[in-house]
Amino acid sequence: MDLTQTFKTARPIIGVVHLLPLPTSPRWGGSLRAVIDRAEQETTALASGGVDGIIVENFFDAPFTKDSVNPAVVSAMSLIVQRLMNLVTLPIGINVLRNDACSAMAIATCVQAQFIRVNVLTGVMATDQGLIEGNAYKLLRYRRELGSDVKILADVLVKHARPLGSPNLTTAVQETIDRGLADGVILSGWATGSPPSLEDLELASAAANGTPVFIGSGADWENIPNLIQAADGVIVSSSLKRRGQIAQPIDPIRVSQFVESMHRHIALNPAIETPSSVVVSP
Repeated sequence: MDLTQTFKTARPIIGVVHLLPLPTSPRWGGSLRAVIDRAEQETTALASGGVDGIIVENFFDAPFTKDSVNPAVVSAMSLIVQRLMNLVTLPIGINVLRNDACSAMAIATCVQAQFIRVNVLTGVMATDQGLIEGNAYKLLRYRRELGSDVKILADVLVKHARPLGSPNLTTAVQETIDRGLADGVILSGWATGSPPSLEDLELASAAANGTPVFIGSGADWENIPNLIQAADGVIVSSSLKRRGQIAQPIDPIRVSQFVESMHRHIALNPAIETPSSVVVSP
């Protein structure tokens, strides 16, 4: 995956649009127009704040299923993402929670989005949805069947989950890339809003051996100068919300503050401006 080709920068900042509850969700409000309006507002706020990409998630559909979501969710997300792609020129990705990677791939391919996020691509994780098994076999063959070039960013030891057994981070990263064929890997803290440690990012980057490593949670304007030293990009959400509260909408001022903090650090440290993992094997 060539980050510069996809995101027009070697160190992309990917902002997250958390969709309001969708049809069939327990908290569905009955108006898709309201969901679209909020998504468009947040997308505009992220774009105007200077992010390099956006990922759209059905975040407020909790509790999540561990496998296939309802077809109404797929339909709604397809419609919403298409509208967002007509609104901004940034690359857009999709995450269908909790782990419906094939639906994400289908949506992304049909609307010509650039990437998807997969929480569990390989291995087995114990989660609040039960045991989630990675299904790289099915997803990679489905991508081939669709004739798609949508990239797969996969979490390693994903947040809100515990692996079965005692995994080694280095091995988990290598297997996600070499056996799961991920185009990039994501490292998070334990939960939404908690960052990975710098040490874990360094281990993951070494194990990735050129495949991009993204910070997947917990980044804010204060810690990003430190964390980005060992990563190729960042996916950020909570710290960009009003008052830093996850249920609030995106705050454009916080977006600008985050972007400026990261760019300032890179400008002052040119040695990290072009990471070794800009290009990976196809």
